[in-house]
Amino acid sequence: MQYDPIKTVLGKFFNRTPQRRKVFYALLDLLLLRAWHIHKALKTIATENPEIKMVLDAGAGFGQYAYYMFRKFKSWQIHGVDINPDQIGDVQQFFANMNASDRTSFGVANLEEFKDPERFDLILCVDVMEHIPDDNRVFRNFFDSLKPGGTLLISTPSDQGGSDVHDEEDSSFIEEHVRDGYNLTEIQKQLKKAGFTKTNARYSYGKPGHISWLISMKYPIILINRSKWFFLVLPIYYLIFYPVAFVLNVLDVHLQHRTGTGLIVMAGK
Repeated sequence: MQYDPIKTVLGKFFNRTPQRRKVFYALLDLLLLRAWHIHKALKTIATENPEIKMVLDAGAGFGQYAYYMFRKFKSWQIHGVDINPDQIGDVQQFFANMNASDRTSFGVANLEEFKDPERFDLILCVDVMEHIPDDNRVFRNFFDSLKPGGTLLISTPSDQGGSDVHDEEDSSFIEEHVRDGYNLTEIQKQLKKAGFTKTNARYSYGKPGHISWLISMKYPIILINRSKWFFLVLPIYYLIFYPVAFVLNVLDVHLQHRTGTGLIVMAGK
């Protein structure tokens, strides 16, 4: 399944003007259930830790979470890093166009190498760890980069089919993954081994979220891979099916799940 090329095409189209990029961010916030979970978790963290100042967006991607934090939490200073220089360049230019350099900065970095000792109050890492071979090294770098009392927030696929892998012979729906998902207990053990003293993990993408993901993400991507003409009918597709996905997303965010294809993990230093 070719997922990255579609992301690249969409990124190039929406990066042509700041207005298009804002629309792109709004669409990602609506369509991606992980964004719903992350927004909820960030609000909780901000309430519990009102003294947060420095934030690392570790694996900033298109910059949608940096943009959300920039708008929502006015006192936060945000530094975003990503291994992809083109994406970081686009994000940097977008924030420069908004005259936001006083509260934001961006750079190219490999998280296996990146470490900035005791600089950050919060590290956000959304759907990145499943792409990184030496994850234990990254967890140690995160620990070292947090101030005492700081928080790490991770979103990542679980081992319950998080990469759409259900049998040994299956391959990941997202081909760039180096692992098919994390075990809820094992990732907490890894974080404690890296030095974190407090960990909490819960499932996201339970039954409602999984159905929503099929409707709003997987099926459209399959159809686009079959024919680029499907881009033309996407608005009609979402007009019909998004109301169902919206209700399912609301349920997924507010329910507790015994299992799920995603994990939301928090760890404290």
